[in-house]
Amino acid sequence: MPSALVTGGSSGIGLAIGRMLREDGFALTLAARNVERLEAAAAELDAASLAVDVRDEEACAGLVAAHVERHGGLDVLVNCAGVGIAGRIGDMSAKQFDLQQSVNLRGAFLVTREALPALRAARGYVFNLASIAGTIPTPGLAGYGAAKAALIALTRSLDREEARTGVRATAICPGFVDTPMAEWTGIPGQEMIQPEDCAEIVRALLRLSPYARVPVVVIERAGEGV
Repeated sequence: MPSALVTGGSSGIGLAIGRMLREDGFALTLAARNVERLEAAAAELDAASLAVDVRDEEACAGLVAAHVERHGGLDVLVNCAGVGIAGRIGDMSAKQFDLQQSVNLRGAFLVTREALPALRAARGYVFNLASIAGTIPTPGLAGYGAAKAALIALTRSLDREEARTGVRATAICPGFVDTPMAEWTGIPGQEMIQPEDCAEIVRALLRLSPYARVPVVVIERAGEGV
């Protein structure tokens, strides 16, 4: 049975992708910080789970090792753990800026680096949840957008670096998605991109031939703005 590891898998986009992967026959490991939500998601999807802060290098290594030991390998990695803090550059503290870089960028790097040997063996796939804010100027989300722009660059380089090993990588860059992280916008949830839309993008990419590479997918929200 193919297996997948999903960070940020206890809610929102990560949980939607986990549900889709389970439907398609993947054995799962879910990782997140909120233990209560994580346990509920794992029970729903019959998944293994591990509470992990992706800023912790040793914890990331342990997460990947636990998954590989349990499932015998790794076919799909989904880096969905993330944090967003709205704020203009002139008002943002260094702590707020650093937190977004360490979770959204460094965490994805750490988990991916540790997972690469298993992914190479499986000719697997890495999905990094970025954002449309990493592709266009987004006042009020500068710190978040900077982290996601860097994540897109990391993904594109990873996809090129691993071409000979068969590992593929895609940065998925949606506009505002109907998750708790986007509640501050005041946009009605039904007018946002749905988490399941992101899951369907992942499903479609996994069905491509191994010779098709899609480093970046941008999902725009209907209407004005992101």
